[in-house]
Amino acid sequence: MDLTSELAKLAAGRCWDGYEPVPGKGAYTDDSCRKIGGKKKKKQEKQAKSPAWQRKSGKNSKGGLNEKGRKSYERENPGSDLKAPVTGKVKPGGKAAKRRKSFCARMKGNKGPMKKPNGEPTRKALSLRKWKC
Repeated sequence: MDLTSELAKLAAGRCWDGYEPVPGKGAYTDDSCRKIGGKKKKKQEKQAKSPAWQRKSGKNSKGGLNEKGRKSYERENPGSDLKAPVTGKVKPGGKAAKRRKSFCARMKGNKGPMKKPNGEPTRKALSLRKWKC
């Protein structure tokens, strides 16, 4: 018998029926066997991205969430109804003024710095500024 054919038989013995050894992989290691006739390497399934409200794409650079972030949050948390911040001039005592006052009271009470160690404002500071607190 030929030496290479014996080595091939030994190598094939380390995998299940219907599988072949992967060249360059050590015996009995992870991914050391693959299906016979299968592609050498399948594309890995795309990992699900985190929701937009947790990523930069869902956050407004000037504080709070943008429209994409609000919609993403509402999909993840059914029953929630996020609205855009009250940023314009409002009538004193009106609905928007009360909403702003409530938000400012809650956010100002949150613990945490207003500046990052590098001197940039935190998301909390940006939100308070956006809401004109």
